[in-house]
Amino acid sequence: MRAVIAVAAGLFIAAASLADEPAAKPPTLFIVGDSTVKNGTKGQQGWGDPIAALFDKTKIKVENHAIGGRSSRTFQTEGRWDKILAAAKPGDFVLIQMGHNDGGPLDDEKRARGTLRGTGDEMKEINNPITRMKEVVHTYGWYMRKYVSDAREKKIIPIIVSPIPHCPQKQVQKGEVEKSNYVIWSEEVAKSEKADFVNLNKIAMGKYAELTPADIKTKYFTPADNTHTSPAGAELNAACVVEGLRELKDCKLKDYLLPEKK
Repeated sequence: MRAVIAVAAGLFIAAASLADEPAAKPPTLFIVGDSTVKNGTKGQQGWGDPIAALFDKTKIKVENHAIGGRSSRTFQTEGRWDKILAAAKPGDFVLIQMGHNDGGPLDDEKRARGTLRGTGDEMKEINNPITRMKEVVHTYGWYMRKYVSDAREKKIIPIIVSPIPHCPQKQVQKGEVEKSNYVIWSEEVAKSEKADFVNLNKIAMGKYAELTPADIKTKYFTPADNTHTSPAGAELNAACVVEGLRELKDCKLKDYLLPEKK
């Protein structure tokens, strides 16, 4: 009888201990990008904000860390990427879209944000006029690979997203992709690193094929330029990212999406 009581007491204590343990925190989806992903200018919006509404917020937390004007290089050199790595935990995810600002000069006095062209290991030392320090600048592909390797070291799941398309200046044909080296290079990095890849550019261009360039400009872009999207354009791009995620075979992130609306 005493043995039965002792076993029962042990089970009660074990159950109580399990009840006292805090529930595991849901994963976080971090988003890295530029102004096409997060934009504070009136009338403009990036896709990183509306995409949060397409995930089940009871199962995953979405944090948009994108910031306007940054390149694959400066998002890292300013310490923004390090802050994400410090906050992340194993099992988290990160969407990475860079490229719109990588084509600028390496060492201009206003921004100094450009990267070397391509995906190789070339490098160049410069005197950065903003930080007033020497800096070794790498290729776009080198910085993108670093995002992937850093994330994996922290056991975060990286997903590369191609840059969004600019507003087309002529009728878009079905299956057409914007002629952008950064779309090509982002996919090359994903393939070389065996990372998941969402060709947002191709998916969005497919939606544009049904419209005239004038209609696309009016509905999805701002009057200011052909790069930044309106809220409607941001929602379209967010839906395109989600469409791309659903097409991935073994990506766990799609398990946290809300069901498709029929």
